[in-house]
Amino acid sequence: MNRIKLRSVAPVAAAITLGLSLTACGAGNEDSGSGSSDGDGVSGTLAGAGASSQESAVQAWRAGFQEANPDATVNYDPIGSGGGREQFISGGTAFAGSDAYLDDEELTAAQERCSGGEIVEVPNYVSPIAVVYNLPGVDTLNLTPEAIGGIFQGEITEWDDPAIAEENPDAELSGAITPVHRSDASGTTENFTDYLDAASGGSWSEGVVEEWPIDGGEAAEQTSGVVSAVTNGEGTIGYADASQAGDLGTASVQVGEEFVEYSPEAAAAVLDNSEQAEGRGETDIAIEVDRAVDEGAVYPIVLVSYMMACQTYEDEEEAELVKSFLSYVVSEEGQQTAAENAGSAPLSTEFQEQATTAIETITAGS
Repeated sequence: MNRIKLRSVAPVAAAITLGLSLTACGAGNEDSGSGSSDGDGVSGTLAGAGASSQESAVQAWRAGFQEANPDATVNYDPIGSGGGREQFISGGTAFAGSDAYLDDEELTAAQERCSGGEIVEVPNYVSPIAVVYNLPGVDTLNLTPEAIGGIFQGEITEWDDPAIAEENPDAELSGAITPVHRSDASGTTENFTDYLDAASGGSWSEGVVEEWPIDGGEAAEQTSGVVSAVTNGEGTIGYADASQAGDLGTASVQVGEEFVEYSPEAAAAVLDNSEQAEGRGETDIAIEVDRAVDEGAVYPIVLVSYMMACQTYEDEEEAELVKSFLSYVVSEEGQQTAAENAGSAPLSTEFQEQATTAIETITAGS
């Protein structure tokens, strides 16, 4: 399934600029995670599914939320972004996590699933996508966008190719390159190919896709599968949420005249001038990311992951569970928990407030 990207965008107001902020809490967030909106603990079982990139963060969110709400259970199946959206749209789960926002067709289907009501879709997780590699003896690796595109296009097949060797004069490069990609529908793939499409100068020619379009290389399911395939191979290279890179080597990416290592701070910096997609409802906060930045200290290969839910549920308990859990996720406490356990970049205070306002509209139908 090739996703249709919205190309018509409008600047995001400065008040919702994404950045790093751990010190201030949005209005009304002080009690987020302590229970429902009236401060009482919620109960019941909540089912979600989606992005495997968020798995480490979701585990931490579940633990924190369930500690504050001992009668509540949150289940999350990390089946991938595409699978999560499909499960949510079909009514199989109450919420979904996704590394890509709903496209136009999915949005219409999701609104029908939600009894014709609006969708609550909020960014909740901002993280670098690391270019991970396993090349014995090579501890540091600089890669240009053109080289990364050529590798995953299948045009650069040897580690000592001049496009790589010239930027790494002190490294002993040799052997065949085995690129590893996701085999499942993946928002991580979409974000990665969005970067390649914008920044590779044409060395990547397959556009922005959610499902890998090229034969060759090695395919692996979910983030954990890519990390495992790169780890167990030699001369392998892949892309994965940085929180799960483990002990693998991670490439520094050329931005302007510099090579930039991934970090939460550098990932957040690329979003400072991001744009919000037009034509969405007030509670549907879909963000376009500028990948072709040329300023230093910015890491452009990032994913902005979303939580998506209905604005109206038939069951009151389900509505309160969804609202309470998502409120915790975007709260200062929840964002700090994700930063500590998954290395993500916390939402700014202003963005926390906007996301919380959207989530607070979740209710049960009459």
